[in-house]
Amino acid sequence: MIPRFLVFVACAAALPLATATAQKRPSTDIWMVTLEGRGVPQFGRAENLTNRTGYDNQPSFTPDGKAILYTVIDGNGPSDIYRFDLAMRTRTNVTRTAVESEYSPTPMPDGVHFSSVRVEADSTQRLWQFALRGDEAPKLVLEQIKPVGYHVWASDVTLGLFVLGSPATLQVADVRTGGAEVMARDIGRALQKIPGRAAISYVQQGKDGAWITELDLRTGKSTPIAKSPERSDYHVWTADGVLLASSGSRILVWKNGQWETAAELAPDGVRSISRLAISPKGDRLAFVAEDRAVP
Repeated sequence: MIPRFLVFVACAAALPLATATAQKRPSTDIWMVTLEGRGVPQFGRAENLTNRTGYDNQPSFTPDGKAILYTVIDGNGPSDIYRFDLAMRTRTNVTRTAVESEYSPTPMPDGVHFSSVRVEADSTQRLWQFALRGDEAPKLVLEQIKPVGYHVWASDVTLGLFVLGSPATLQVADVRTGGAEVMARDIGRALQKIPGRAAISYVQQGKDGAWITELDLRTGKSTPIAKSPERSDYHVWTADGVLLASSGSRILVWKNGQWETAAELAPDGVRSISRLAISPKGDRLAFVAEDRAVP
């Protein structure tokens, strides 16, 4: 089976998965570091949680903060969602699908389900709902909207979506109606809920580079926040509303109108940080890093 994740790591991310060309997929691990203090946090030592050859990516914390959901690909796929128990240090296969591939597990606001981008048997790419306990049949969240690449829950009924195309678009969807409105075009892959506000952040591509941008969901207005650091595709917000981004082996913080190094994790063996996820209590940061050089 041809790996279906290729589009997510390709530069031409606006192409559907089924049209992606074969290329090497990096071997990546899920890491975690503790955070302490209010405002700009203090970072502990980075720990490699999965530490294996293969693709472990797209982490998100469960609502109780006791586990991490993430995407696993062994060999040439398909991909499944796994759960890593932080106390027991064990992993469990959650989705176990023979043909379909699941990506980007994201806890839903109801606290008992998670949503995931599923590549269906015919390569249709839509958003599906799964039970955190694994005791329910999956069901579609948005039937008509495709191909979905990434998503974020902005409220109980509102989603921000990265919808693939030429260019990729930011769409805001309502699960009650199943409809969506295009709010921006030519965006990056990172979508985040801004704490305490009816707003999400995304990366707007433009002639002057990439900007982390706020979308006010009440007014529909987009406002640039900070220019993305070099070699950085991803950002995240702490519970206190502090903006963090990754670049190489560093975690950066947006402070006083500029990016500063909040943590240098190279001494812990970290290289090429990508995706970021904050725990519900804000006391831990999960991230993805490469565990070997890409050929």
